[in-house]
Amino acid sequence: MRIDFGREICSDLNALQTREWLVTNGIGGYASGTLANWLTRGYHGILVAALKPPLERTLLVSKIDDTAYYNGLIYPLFTNNWINETVDPQGYRYLDSFSLEGTIPLWRYRIEDVLLEKRIWMQPGSNTTYIYYRVYEAAQPLSLSLKVLVNYRDYHSRTRAGNWRMHLESIARGVRVNAFPNAVPYYILADRVTVSPVNEWYYGFELERERDRGLDHFDDNLYAVKIATYDTALEPGQSLTVVATTESNPDLDGIAQLEVRRAYEQRLLETWQVSHPTAAKHAPEWVKQLVLDADRFIVNRPLPDNPDGKTIIAGYHWFTDWGRDTMISLPGLTLSTGRSEIARSIIRTFAQYISQGMLPNHFPDDNKPLSDGDYNTVDATLWYFEAIRSYYEAKGDEGLLQEIFPKLAEIIDWHRRGTRYNIHLDAHDGLLYAGTPGVQLTWMDAKVEDWVVTPRIGKPVEINALWYNALRTLSKFAQQLGQPYQEYDNMAQATLIGFQRFWNEDLGYCFDVLDTPEGNDASLRPNQIFAVSLPESPLTPIQQRKIVEICDRLLLTPYGLRSLTPDNPQYQGYYKGDRIQRDGAYHQGTVWGWLLGAYVMAHLRVFNDPLAARRILEPMANHILEAGVGSISEIFDGNAPFAPKGCIAQAWSVAEVLRAWLATESVIRE
Repeated sequence: MRIDFGREICSDLNALQTREWLVTNGIGGYASGTLANWLTRGYHGILVAALKPPLERTLLVSKIDDTAYYNGLIYPLFTNNWINETVDPQGYRYLDSFSLEGTIPLWRYRIEDVLLEKRIWMQPGSNTTYIYYRVYEAAQPLSLSLKVLVNYRDYHSRTRAGNWRMHLESIARGVRVNAFPNAVPYYILADRVTVSPVNEWYYGFELERERDRGLDHFDDNLYAVKIATYDTALEPGQSLTVVATTESNPDLDGIAQLEVRRAYEQRLLETWQVSHPTAAKHAPEWVKQLVLDADRFIVNRPLPDNPDGKTIIAGYHWFTDWGRDTMISLPGLTLSTGRSEIARSIIRTFAQYISQGMLPNHFPDDNKPLSDGDYNTVDATLWYFEAIRSYYEAKGDEGLLQEIFPKLAEIIDWHRRGTRYNIHLDAHDGLLYAGTPGVQLTWMDAKVEDWVVTPRIGKPVEINALWYNALRTLSKFAQQLGQPYQEYDNMAQATLIGFQRFWNEDLGYCFDVLDTPEGNDASLRPNQIFAVSLPESPLTPIQQRKIVEICDRLLLTPYGLRSLTPDNPQYQGYYKGDRIQRDGAYHQGTVWGWLLGAYVMAHLRVFNDPLAARRILEPMANHILEAGVGSISEIFDGNAPFAPKGCIAQAWSVAEVLRAWLATESVIRE
């Protein structure tokens, strides 16, 4: 598995700094940066550790400024952008190529007759990053000098160093860093080279992407450790491994640990191949890349009675695990990659957090107990049913079904009686109502202070499509377990009849929300696509076809569906500016990659043309080369050229493209 960029990209600073790499450790920590290895985000770093997995993500090691000494000359290989907009030095000029080997980034620098390689990866299950240098070609020995820049801050914040003095302690093979009393210590280690503390602040790093987002865009980092190979210059074939870690005694054998990482990724591919042998045989390289990428979102969430609990990080860099995103992503990230045991663990993990018939929307970064405010979602719980249905269809796990069935029945009962945020079943039409002023409950959840951009109070179309699907699903589960089911069938039938209220015959598509404080909302949004794509559809075949056709004409782009049609006065074609501007555009025209999965499934149902449905996904093969290399972005501009925005790697974008590709493949091979 390999993605390659040559000089056509590596000589272009703009192309380098708009493409980003990402490696993860399976417990919430990560390392990330630009291909030029300059800092453009406050979220970039060599070691962003999850100090209380999967949360409390903390920037510990910001970057390594590497310099080569060869043939009596000095070659800075790093690039920095400063507060005065000066780019100095410009080490990217020596970058001959960049590759992604699986998920491992590889830089190749050309200096005279030298070819120097650098790789970065993380150890699974540990806040440990490996930085591995190897002299591939050279006519004489090469020396390296590395400046390790460190920090200790929440990954959302910035540092203004002032007179902050960290405690740096020389230890065997490295330096121990104590940022302040009671801080978690961490280590910069290397073997067979000189490692010494420095303690010198570098002020005024310019974070260009944060400036574009209207956020604080200056940061300070401490030059804490110097690593030099002057006395042990590297001959061709020799290597140097640097380890940044919270572990006091990590393995410093970079060659061995590189093979461990490669073996881990090979097992991921083999698991997928065993689970889906025919699909794996015919899969293009970009789909295989997404199979590996899927693993980056799956992390541990230990519980007192389940230390092996799992969850899903919604997106990198700034999201944690969200209930809605987790349930939507689960089938694509786990079942489509052959990792059903992960799906089972996630389903059981989230069952522990059900409260008043609701799943939490997100977990606080500070590990505080969940409050009512953390349950501000009406759809996460309904997607939970679909995640369980997908798992049961794949595995036939009746044991889990028996365990979870009482929870599902309780959820339906709470919704029928009424739960938080005025979520309740309207007995008059069998539809689910949700919403209170000032709270956003659906996936269209942008809010700036007191401004809810798309409140959608009333009866949203996708919520009721999910409700109908959940009732039919629970009825089948009840029958499978020999439990009473007629009540669920009766409720589903009432919803089926009531759902026709959504159909707007004059416009030829569904209302987006019924019974809002202002009446019925006829805005054409993509939410109705779920009334076609979900396994149980409450629409007639003619209605289904009309919805797919109008979404094709007015919402479909190469990378997903627009959240609003361009002819709407509220339409925003570009996602940019400060937080108010960005959140104002978030669901008012911005394209969402995850919606491509539902659209492809709806297209497949209506037209039964898997090759045509497959072609809808093909632009993603090019997209994985342009933002988060090897992954799929969260969102895109609504106007051409549909520039990627938001998170560089989004769980449900990757999951839904994988799921849809596998679905089309299954039909093609029938």
